[in-house]
Amino acid sequence: MESMTRRQAMQGAAAAVGFWTFPRPSPSRPRWPTEKLNIACIGVGGRGASNVNGVAGENLVAFCDCDEKRAAESYKRHPNVKKYRDFRRMFDEMEKEIDAVVVSTPDHTHFHPALRALQAGKHLYCEKPLAHSVWETRVLVDLARRKKLATQLSTQRHAQEGMARIVEVIQSGAIGEVREVHAWIDGDRGMPEVPTEEEPVPPHLDWDLWLGPAAPRPYSRLYCPYLWRFYWDFGTGETGNFGCHVLDVPFWALGIRVPLRVEASGPPVHPVTTPKSMKVRYEFPARGNQPPVTLYWYHAKNGPPILKEKGLPAAGNVCLFLGSKGMLLAGYDKYKLYPEADFAGFQPPPRTIPKSPGFYREWIDACKGGRPATCNFEYGGPLTETVLLGNVAYRLGEGFEWDAENLKAKGKPKADSLIRPSFRKGWEVNV
Repeated sequence: MESMTRRQAMQGAAAAVGFWTFPRPSPSRPRWPTEKLNIACIGVGGRGASNVNGVAGENLVAFCDCDEKRAAESYKRHPNVKKYRDFRRMFDEMEKEIDAVVVSTPDHTHFHPALRALQAGKHLYCEKPLAHSVWETRVLVDLARRKKLATQLSTQRHAQEGMARIVEVIQSGAIGEVREVHAWIDGDRGMPEVPTEEEPVPPHLDWDLWLGPAAPRPYSRLYCPYLWRFYWDFGTGETGNFGCHVLDVPFWALGIRVPLRVEASGPPVHPVTTPKSMKVRYEFPARGNQPPVTLYWYHAKNGPPILKEKGLPAAGNVCLFLGSKGMLLAGYDKYKLYPEADFAGFQPPPRTIPKSPGFYREWIDACKGGRPATCNFEYGGPLTETVLLGNVAYRLGEGFEWDAENLKAKGKPKADSLIRPSFRKGWEVNV
């Protein structure tokens, strides 16, 4: 396998300066808004097929997938698109033809194709979480900023009208100052069986390419095509799977970005598989005239205990905001204010957030020189880092003060390998 050169890797790790600025996108080549983009899609099965459909109004020029069976639906719908197994070969042959790239691979293989795309000056849409580690996430955010490229993290619920209304109510001060938020994913998925027997690799799958930068191991149907998300080497558990969606609500409503401290608890840490439950406590600083915020994240069956304490339902909801004047219980696109008697006859504030033209359209327009997409990496990067820091604290078994500028858990050197991973031979990125 071809490894990235040191020069390429250095380009991918721009220094963390201009922390979380908001640059305008710079199209890879001048174009009119009515001119179509040439888009390459990496990972076109499963969730990738949905993303292909989302950008299918543009020119689809290349598909890349190491699993022909998973990719079959997209291949059938778009028979004239050039097909590849290895994204590196795709870029080697078609780099000049590509304007923008969509990455929809498993978590552990987001970083390398995303890095290659940004290095080549291509606009980027990437599935959540942005990367498999905090360090990878920061590298991608910094490079996209430096190159002034149009980006979008795939937290598509952000475009729902109902979420905008939740944000407007919180920001109007209807429930007063918010100092505490509880957010959750209801469920107990995790800790799958650890494979013990080698299985033959299916003929439709290039297993070595699927592994990418992860350590070699025999193929198992437990890993691929779906349960990979519950093994640490490939996925980020339910926290990584849903955290970017759920925490998008308080991030947007409260303008929080970088936690000062992170603590986590849950069942005993398994070295291979992600847990069935987890609780994370984040402390965020004051922002302007807004007070500090304590944000709790739960991966828990039937939601967090505070719902039962206050007699509130978990079903259909993902966040509870506690304010000085009341509470707001929210799903992704609905909300209810409590105590109900205090908010009888409540009139929502005027609408101030423009309607999204569509989540994919936001990114496509940004690629053509329009305004940045709402979940561009300047927003989605800190969101992803926060989510992944919950996993770091849980696996470390200790809370820590977070040095965001230097990507360090203060006084916890054991966290370094969880923050910045190592890659197997042929996939190294030396920065």
